[in-house]
Amino acid sequence: MTTVIESALGAADAALFLQSPADVSRAAKAWRKAPVIGIDTEFVRERTYRADLGLVQLSDGHTVWLVDPLVDENLTQVKALLEDHSVIKLLHSPSEDLEVFRNDMDVIPRPMVDTQAACALLGQPLQLAYHAAAKWLLDVEVAKDQTRSNWLRRPLSRGQLRYAALDVCLLPEMWRRLKHNLEQRGRLDWLHEDCERQLRVAADGVPDDQAWARIRGVTRLDGSGLAVIRRLAAWRENEARMRNLPRGFVLPDAVLLQVALGRITSEARLKEVDGLHRRMLERYGSSVVAMVSEVIASGETIPEIRPLDSSAKQALNKLRESIKKQASILDIDPALLASRRELESALRDSPETWPDKFDGWRGRYVTEPLKEWAA
Repeated sequence: MTTVIESALGAADAALFLQSPADVSRAAKAWRKAPVIGIDTEFVRERTYRADLGLVQLSDGHTVWLVDPLVDENLTQVKALLEDHSVIKLLHSPSEDLEVFRNDMDVIPRPMVDTQAACALLGQPLQLAYHAAAKWLLDVEVAKDQTRSNWLRRPLSRGQLRYAALDVCLLPEMWRRLKHNLEQRGRLDWLHEDCERQLRVAADGVPDDQAWARIRGVTRLDGSGLAVIRRLAAWRENEARMRNLPRGFVLPDAVLLQVALGRITSEARLKEVDGLHRRMLERYGSSVVAMVSEVIASGETIPEIRPLDSSAKQALNKLRESIKKQASILDIDPALLASRRELESALRDSPETWPDKFDGWRGRYVTEPLKEWAA
């Protein structure tokens, strides 16, 4: 084990738990001087729409700071760091962290590096966990024993604090090695492109009228049914956000799908839907049938998600085989270039609606073959 890694692990053991705004302000002076800062968050999200932030961890590789966000003033300095373009923020698989930053501090960190995405560009699995990345890059075992902790309870235990510190202390050294390997392979720009796309998605969020696309089984619906579930899913998203409840606590996906499939326009029929609890029916029943009736009366439809025809299926198989060969040459997971679902959607749609990820470094491997088929 190198001295750098030993120093980082030592910093985790000596992590500074910052609860007062004065302590956070003093620590922030060191954060702002570092060229890179590893960042992670711990939160609780079991019975709420928004994650409840319980801890913010930061490390420059020499010191670990654990900031208590339950003191509102403490987040002011964290936000300033996230907005500081002179400091590169290192996060591993940051989608949920980015959502927390946007909701709690109204900020998206720039510049940002996703170390999980960096690992994928070097041939590792797309969803490589932090502990697995630490083992692969640094040969360090990182504990996973506090993943179900209550991060809102005070005081936090010594075990919780050490776990939180270990989740961030190795990021600077991991990034140093990842960056070197990416530069050697000419893929550093690829990473920056993918990270910037992540930030754009995080900043924009998913529009309420697109929430229906996340519901499993929507391919069973015709155009009218899709219009119904789009309306219901958008309404549920807004209701869950306003009441700060998980989407399923408002109405489960399966209920929305059954209502859309059955074009249910009466509370009597709504009572027969599996999974619709009495309290849900009492609170939302009249609103649901009113929305369904309104959509049906309007004649609104959405283009159906039709199965690929035989010609498109042949094209899909050829594209997947081509991408598999290219991925083998690049030594990366084929899904990093394009997933089966993305390819199927692209074959159904016009090039103007293809994912913007196809416009960048993936273009020569994905977009050019796709355009040949579309022509």
